[in-house]
Amino acid sequence: MTGRPKRRVMTLRDALRLQRERRMCKAILKSVVVLLSVSLVAGGQSSVGDAWLIGPFVRPASGNPVIAPNPASVFPDPVSKTAVHWEALHTFNPAAVVRNGMIAVLYRAEDDTGSMQIGMHTSRLGLAVSADGIHFTRRPTPVFYPADDSQKPREWPGGVEDPRIVESEDGLYVLTYTQWNRLTYSVGIATSRDLEHWTKFGPAFLHAEGGKYANLKYKSAGIVTALRNGRLIASRLRGRYWMYWGEGAIHLATSPDLIHWTPVEDAHGEPLEVLQPRPGYFDSAFPETGPPPVLTREGIVVIYNGKNAASGGDPHLPADTYAAGEALFDAQNPVHLLARTGHPVLEPTLPYEKSGQYTAGTTFAEGLVRFHDRWLLYYGCADSLVAVAIAPQGEKAPPEPPPGDGLPRKIP
Repeated sequence: MTGRPKRRVMTLRDALRLQRERRMCKAILKSVVVLLSVSLVAGGQSSVGDAWLIGPFVRPASGNPVIAPNPASVFPDPVSKTAVHWEALHTFNPAAVVRNGMIAVLYRAEDDTGSMQIGMHTSRLGLAVSADGIHFTRRPTPVFYPADDSQKPREWPGGVEDPRIVESEDGLYVLTYTQWNRLTYSVGIATSRDLEHWTKFGPAFLHAEGGKYANLKYKSAGIVTALRNGRLIASRLRGRYWMYWGEGAIHLATSPDLIHWTPVEDAHGEPLEVLQPRPGYFDSAFPETGPPPVLTREGIVVIYNGKNAASGGDPHLPADTYAAGEALFDAQNPVHLLARTGHPVLEPTLPYEKSGQYTAGTTFAEGLVRFHDRWLLYYGCADSLVAVAIAPQGEKAPPEPPPGDGLPRKIP
């Protein structure tokens, strides 16, 4: 009769080897899950479905473009000390906010100075208001412009461009815009109580990380908002404000006060990329931040602008076309992409969207409001005009998040 085999005693070396193998298996499994998740999101497919989307947007039957150049408008420029036709050439790339029961639009206006090239005129911001979102009354002079102030070296002679605007909890309006001196550019921050008188604070990242980003070139920034009593209000997540920013790739930044911002960094100390180009899609050249994102119970909805690559892009769009898409990020972790549209939600189709100074065509979204139970999306047309697209009457608004610091319980 043979006895039972002796049990092998596990040595410390065996235990460490087994522990390493288990860790390796977990790492491999995690990588597979991440890769699967990324592949699903990259193609615009996700288990969350499409109920999170804002829209669909349609153009009104009449009224577009809602803002066009006016060569008769004259402004005594404080820098050049001359009278300039401040909105003579192009009016485009608008921000929007609801104020006093009206829609207020801040739009970029280019004068007729400089050379006939994109970005080589001086830009200022005009203000227009509307009771219906389509028919606007404009101020005769710009409300925001380069001046003999602390920001003149960053804003002259290129100007102030491409605004986005949010309202804070206490009614302060916070503007993000591009400062352009024809040599470099950055996102500037300014505030106002009435949309006409402004205080400039300079570049958003000027003092971040001890000045690490003081010389960074960056543009296009939208601060996360939430729907509160029918208006979009800047919303804290776990005590901080969040801002999606950038072109080429979209990044994140946080702030304690809406004025001073710090980029969210990756493991290498570089600005973390949360939305990147996709070969074969409308955003194949790059994505760029659109209007201020909206926090909903489904997550953070980011409407963004995608540029189609000249080679390897969406074959249904001309090369270099800008079209708008949407992405959904996890409200509990704003760096985590949950879903992304595979096709544009707004693209150039009409003549005024494909002519002007950018003939490849743009529907460049920068302003979003909720007004009379409808979403209104304001966009720039071919770097020349302002138009609006509307989510039809009865389109259900995303449910308002609970009051307080928002939904997240885990922040990276």
